[in-house]
Amino acid sequence: MTIHVLGAGVAGLTTALRLVEAGREVVVHEAAPTLGQTAASWLAGGMLAPYCEAATADPSIVEPGLAGIEFWAGVTSVKRAGTLVLAAARDSGDLRQFAARTQGHETVDAGTIEALEPDLAGRFRQGLFYRGEAHLDPRRALAAMASHLTQSGGTIRFGEAADSGDFAGEVVVDCRGLAATSPELRGVRGEMVLLRSREVRLSRPVRLLHPRWPIYVVPREEGVFMVGATMIESDRAGAISLRSAVELLSAAFALHPAFAEAEVIETGAACRPAFPDNLPRVTREGRVVTFTGLFRHGFLLSPSCSAKAAAMAQDALETA
Repeated sequence: MTIHVLGAGVAGLTTALRLVEAGREVVVHEAAPTLGQTAASWLAGGMLAPYCEAATADPSIVEPGLAGIEFWAGVTSVKRAGTLVLAAARDSGDLRQFAARTQGHETVDAGTIEALEPDLAGRFRQGLFYRGEAHLDPRRALAAMASHLTQSGGTIRFGEAADSGDFAGEVVVDCRGLAATSPELRGVRGEMVLLRSREVRLSRPVRLLHPRWPIYVVPREEGVFMVGATMIESDRAGAISLRSAVELLSAAFALHPAFAEAEVIETGAACRPAFPDNLPRVTREGRVVTFTGLFRHGFLLSPSCSAKAAAMAQDALETA
């Protein structure tokens, strides 16, 4: 019997991949005509940063987040260079508060910051270094999963919108984000900018604790940097706002003035599904498993949650 997975974002693809690897027949139904066109995960930063994310999230994300790094290393290229958290001297109080809310860090001075990121030499007096964190390129990760899925016998049908009620008597895993059936879901809009700079080089994600524009800058290949991301309580679709673009670009300039000469190669916005506690949920009702609510932790927590979703789907298959 076929298991139908709805949605080819990070939730759907990780779940489908686990099911295919378990020997199940899987069909992924994606409403968009191409991979990533409407998926919030296409615009993600790709930071595998459970310690840093725990500064504003439940500490329960740390353990599965760390385990997720190993999962992704088996799927795509993962850079284990840690995360550097910085703040201007006037914002040192924000740095102390961030340190108090997190674990897994070491305090670094100006000399260590320069050793880690030479292009930031002389710009910051102190920071926090989270050595155990990592990052990846989300688009490459999604493409790698899609390729492995089809090569392993799974099927992805693009341009095919589907609902959990469309497959009578068959097992369905609903990974459609906000479109999944759950009355508690809300949308949290995130906006980002992609820059290309010939003058700035970074080896790892850098978070800047700015009082007005806290951002992260994630390096990718060929001088590309992802700058993100806003968190706006809204499910409004559409392009990035002028206000958000100004805030993100201003914060990038605050990290390094050379970003003023960078090329803006892409902007984007997407609504991320979230529950009231901002933690994902995997539930089952009969033959339908629902996996959604990843909020801003898509790549961080999808490995753990997809294992639960795949197990529930196989249980449903055995009892169908």
